[in-house]
Amino acid sequence: MSPRPLPTKGRGARTNATGRYEATTHEAFDDGWTPEDEAPTQIRTTLTPEHARTIIAKNTSPDIGFDRSINPYKGCEHGCIYCYARPSHAWMGLSPGLDFESRIFFKPEAAGLLERELLAPRYVCKRIHIGGNTDPYQPVERDLKSTRSILQVCRRFNQPFSIITKSNLITRDVDILGPMGRDRLASAFVSITTLDRGLARAMEPRASTPAKRLEAISRLAEAGVPVGVGFAPVIPGLNDHELEAVLEAAAKAGATTAMYVTLRLPLEIKDLFREWLADARPERAARVMSLIRQTRGGKDYDADWSQRMKGTGPVADLIAARFKAAVKRYGLESPRHDLDVTKFRVPADARPQLELFA
Repeated sequence: MSPRPLPTKGRGARTNATGRYEATTHEAFDDGWTPEDEAPTQIRTTLTPEHARTIIAKNTSPDIGFDRSINPYKGCEHGCIYCYARPSHAWMGLSPGLDFESRIFFKPEAAGLLERELLAPRYVCKRIHIGGNTDPYQPVERDLKSTRSILQVCRRFNQPFSIITKSNLITRDVDILGPMGRDRLASAFVSITTLDRGLARAMEPRASTPAKRLEAISRLAEAGVPVGVGFAPVIPGLNDHELEAVLEAAAKAGATTAMYVTLRLPLEIKDLFREWLADARPERAARVMSLIRQTRGGKDYDADWSQRMKGTGPVADLIAARFKAAVKRYGLESPRHDLDVTKFRVPADARPQLELFA
C-alpha cells in the first residue's frame, strides 16, 4: 500500500518514504482519520554542518555541459517535487521525500576549502558551475551565506563560474556578479518552470515566485551579468503549454540565451511525483503520466545519456521544435556564455599560503 499523503504545509513532497539503502522500511497505514481532520503539520528545517575535505566535484557525464561544480548545500528547502537531486539523500540514510527538503547539510568551511583547492600547484583553471545539484540560493542561504563566501573567493582569484538558481536572492550578490560578469568571469541562469503563481506554489513551494525570478533576470542583466533562462523541467500536459510565454517574458527581462530539460523521474522521484500529481492535480494525473512515458519509450524514465535530458518520440520532438522556434523568435540565440579562464590569478595575500605547498 502507498503511504498516505501527509497534511504538510509549505513542502513539496507528500510523504517521507524510507531511502532505498535502508535495511528496514516504514509504511503509513489508514487509521480512519482524513486530512480534513488533521491540522497541517509544520515541518521545521534542521541544519547540519558537513565537514568535507574537498568542495570542487568533478563529473564525466557527456550530456552535462561542465566537468566541475560546487554545491554549497545538500538537500534543498525549495521543495521542488521534480528535483533530480532528491535521490542523493538516500546515500545518507534519509528520505528523498520530506527529509530532502527539511534536513539540509552545509559546509561551514566552504570558502577555505575552495581557496585551498585553487592554491594547489597543479590546479588548472576551468569554469566552475555552482548549483548543479541543489539550489545555491535556497532560503537558508540568507543567514548562512555559504554561496556568497564561495563567490568572494572566486572574485579574489578571478576564478570564472556559472551559477543557476530559482531564487531572487541571487540579486543580493550583484556587487560580485556584476563586475565579474562584465569581465567575462561570471554568468547566470535563472530557472522558470511556469508563470502561473498557483502552479509554482504547488510544485516549488519555497522557491521565489515567477515574477521575482523575472525580476532577478532583469537585475542581473542591468548589472552586466550574462544571464539565461532555463525552462526546466518541461512537464508534458502540465507546463509545456507555457514554453513560449516563459521564453518571451525572460527575453523581455534581459535574458540572452535559453535551455530546457524534459522531466526526469529516476529512482524515488517517480513515486514522489506521482503522489504529488494525484494530490495536487488529480484531474490531469493520468494524462501527464501518459505523456511523460511517451517521451521515455513507454517507461517512466530512461537513463541513457544520449537522450535523458530531452527524451525521444513525437512528444519530445514537438517540444524540441517549439523550443527552437521560440528561441529564434525571442532573440535567445546567443551562444552559451563563454568565460575567460586566462584571467585566473593567485592574489598576493595568498602567496604565503601557496609556498606551504612547495
